[in-house]
Amino acid sequence: MKLPPGPKTPSWLLNLQFEADPFGYMDGISKRYGDIVTVMLNSTPVVYVSNPLGIKEIFTNTKEIAARGELNQDFALMTGNQGVLQLNGLVHKNRRKLLMQGFHGARMQACGRRICELTEKIMSQQVVGKPFVAYPTIEDITLRVGVEVVLGLDEGELYNKIKHLFASIIKYPQSPLFQLATKLPFGQRDLGRWSPRGYILHLRRELFQLLYTEVQERRKQTGSSRSDILSDLIFAHDETGEPLSDEEVRDLLLSPIFAAQDASGTALAWSLYWIHRLPAVRSRLLEELDSLGENPDPMSIVALPYLSAVCNEALRIYPTQLFAFPRLVESTVEVMGYELSPGTVLIGNIYSTHQREDLYPQPKEFNPKRFLEKQFSPYEFFPFGGGSRVCIGGTFALFKMKLVLATILSRYQLELVSKRAERPKFGGLICYPASGVKMVMRGRRQHQGQSQPLVSGLV
Repeated sequence: MKLPPGPKTPSWLLNLQFEADPFGYMDGISKRYGDIVTVMLNSTPVVYVSNPLGIKEIFTNTKEIAARGELNQDFALMTGNQGVLQLNGLVHKNRRKLLMQGFHGARMQACGRRICELTEKIMSQQVVGKPFVAYPTIEDITLRVGVEVVLGLDEGELYNKIKHLFASIIKYPQSPLFQLATKLPFGQRDLGRWSPRGYILHLRRELFQLLYTEVQERRKQTGSSRSDILSDLIFAHDETGEPLSDEEVRDLLLSPIFAAQDASGTALAWSLYWIHRLPAVRSRLLEELDSLGENPDPMSIVALPYLSAVCNEALRIYPTQLFAFPRLVESTVEVMGYELSPGTVLIGNIYSTHQREDLYPQPKEFNPKRFLEKQFSPYEFFPFGGGSRVCIGGTFALFKMKLVLATILSRYQLELVSKRAERPKFGGLICYPASGVKMVMRGRRQHQGQSQPLVSGLV
C-alpha cells in the first residue's frame, strides 16, 4: 500500500503546531502536500481529504468505509456512551431518525417566534455605549433555545441549573488554566474535583443526574401534550419496537443541546464580526431585512436569499466544525487513486475544502455573493459534515442563525470596538473568535434606518 504524502513530523509536535495556529497549519499542509494528506498517529495512518471527489467517495461508500461510533468515543465525556455519535448500524439510524423529527416541520415554525423573543430579551440588557463581548452573549441565547426546544423547560430553578452546567462544561476546557494543567504530568488524571479532569467529571455527573431525574419525572406524566424532543424520545420505540431506557433518552438529549450552544453560538459570533467589519455587507443585509416590513413572519426571514448567503459564507470561511467525523476503512478501497488498507482512518477536511481556490476564488475574503452566484454540492460545501454522520441539527442551526441575526440587526445598532482583525482560536472541536468579538451598543434601530437611543441600563 502506498499512502498519500504527508509530514514525517511526530504527531505530538504536529498537534502543538495545529493548536498554535490551526488555519495557518492546515493552509501550509495543503499547499505542500495537496488535497489528500497522511498523518501517522502512532502506527495508524490518518488520511485527510479536501477534494470534493474524494469527499464524495468517503461519504457515499458505506461498504468498504464505515462511520464507526467507536471513532467518536472521545466525545462520550460530553455526549454519553449512548449518544448518537457513539452508535452504529440500525441503532444509529433509528436514533438519528427520532432526533431529526424534532428539528423539522411545524414545531420549528412555532419556535421561530420564541427565538426572536429570546434574542430581543437578552440584547435589550446591553447598556448603550458600554462595550460587551458578543460571543458569550450569543451563546446564552443559543443555549436557552437548545434547552427549551430539546427539554421543553420553562425558566426556573431547574432550567437555570441545567443551563449553567452546560455552559460550564463548554467553557471550562477553554480556560488557560485548564489547557495548561492538562499538558502537565498527571494533568489528565482524575484527582478529585480540585483537579482539572476531576472538576469536568464532577460537572458531568451533576448534569447527567439532573437530566436523568427529569427524564424519570417526565415519564410519569402520561398523556402529556408537550411538544419537545424529550417528550418525543420518552414515547418513542427503538428498532425492535421496545421503549428507550431512561439512560438512552438522557444521552440522546446531550448532543443537540451542546451543538445548539457551542456550534451555533460560534457561527453567530463570527457572522456578527464579518457583518460589522464590512459596511457593504451590513448595508445590503439591512436593506433586505427592511424589505419585509416591521415584525415579519420568521419563515419569511428564513427565506431571505442574501441573509442565507451571509450565514453560509460565515460557515465557509471559519467553519465551526473543522473536520467531518472520522471513517474507518474496513476492506481494501481506492480513494483518489490510492489503495487504502483496512485500519486506515479517513477524515473529510471541511476547512481546507472550503478554502479551495478552484471552488471559492479569493477564499480568505468574506464574500456572501458567491453563494448567490453558484449552487455548491454537499461535497464542496459541508459545514455540518456529511453522509450518515451529518449533524442532526444542521438545518435547525441555520434556521436559528438567520432569526438571531435578523433580530439583532433590524432592531439594534452595534459597532465593533476594535478595527483589528479577529483571530480564530481552536478549542476542542470548535474554532471560536479569540477575543469573543468585542462590540458596543449604539442605540435601537428603527425600520428603514431611523434610530432612537435605548434607555441606559435597561434590563
